[in-house]
Amino acid sequence: MDLSYILNHLGEERETYRGAVSPPIFQSSIFAFPTVAAFREGFRDEFKRTTYTRGNNPTVEILRKKVAALEGAEDCLMFGSGAGAIAAGVMASVSAGDHVICVHKPYSWTRALLKDLLARFGVTHTFIDGTDIANFEQALTPATKLIVLESPNSMTFEMQDLAAVAQLARAKGIRTLCDNSYASPLNQSPIALGIDMVAHSATKYLNGHSDVVAGALCASEKIIRDVFRGPYMTCGAILAPHDAWLMIRGLRTLPIRLQRIAETARQVLAFLEASGKVDKVYYPHAISNPQFALAQAQMHGASGLLTIQLRVDDVAGVERFCNALKRFLMTVSWGGYESLMFPVCAVYSAHAPVANPGGSPLSFVRLSIGLEEPEVLIADLEQALAAI
Repeated sequence: MDLSYILNHLGEERETYRGAVSPPIFQSSIFAFPTVAAFREGFRDEFKRTTYTRGNNPTVEILRKKVAALEGAEDCLMFGSGAGAIAAGVMASVSAGDHVICVHKPYSWTRALLKDLLARFGVTHTFIDGTDIANFEQALTPATKLIVLESPNSMTFEMQDLAAVAQLARAKGIRTLCDNSYASPLNQSPIALGIDMVAHSATKYLNGHSDVVAGALCASEKIIRDVFRGPYMTCGAILAPHDAWLMIRGLRTLPIRLQRIAETARQVLAFLEASGKVDKVYYPHAISNPQFALAQAQMHGASGLLTIQLRVDDVAGVERFCNALKRFLMTVSWGGYESLMFPVCAVYSAHAPVANPGGSPLSFVRLSIGLEEPEVLIADLEQALAAI
């Protein structure tokens, strides 16, 4: 199935809605049935039938088909956030007494799920350095039921050898879940490498317009049905039909957006690596990345998220740099059409040490490259670096 067909036609049964090129928004919470027998059938399989939008909705279903196909998965569920998608995948895979292995620098709410929530219900966990397959082997226990990956992560971009982890897990009957938000389905295919479940913060590249918060979980139909019957229907973290429609619209331009973003990021990377005001640039496809060979082998292309470590003596220098930027909006998240910055120091006291031994250095500033012209972004970075 080719990419253009997935993005432009898959799931869009235009003859059923009067030939409309853009699918309608089925903004209905409920769906009526002509007979008791038909109503009964609706209850028997809410996963496939449209009975109640909390289970399935025609607009959301179109999006599910597209995202599943992009990931090479049998099926997909859409959620109200990426955190909701990851939580559902994890909760559907473990019970009290089970053990989870997770990479040691995941998305903050993935960490909170394991450390603060599921630990209260008897699910144990081990955080490891996922860059070495030996660390997974050493962390295994008889109770291990799930391995949670994030490759690359979204701050310093450590990767895991997905095929090696999948091979290890399958030999032990352990389920695997990979957060693929950074790469997107176009730049990495975890399921093709043997991973069982793939999650996305669809807020990021999949939507790409900074106007929807959404999540996706892709897997085999069997796993997705387990998730649907369990945490999806129980917790109700669904995606609204209108948001699904906006995401379908966003997906149409995913390839061209990622192509433009990657090319601009390449030029910005070259400028930053040559700057005397930057100590280090973290980016999977930088030649200086110790895992560059893995990035080249495992990923199909680059994205637009990178982190710089500024050469500063104090937090005030970081603040001068960030306050001087004009074309990068200071905010959370990433992956939209606009360029963004996230200074780590914003979540700490202004008087904290730059080295920050308890976490990421306060000299870190994460940049999300958008669709602006590269020369505009480079000029903005140049004048802001001069302000340090």
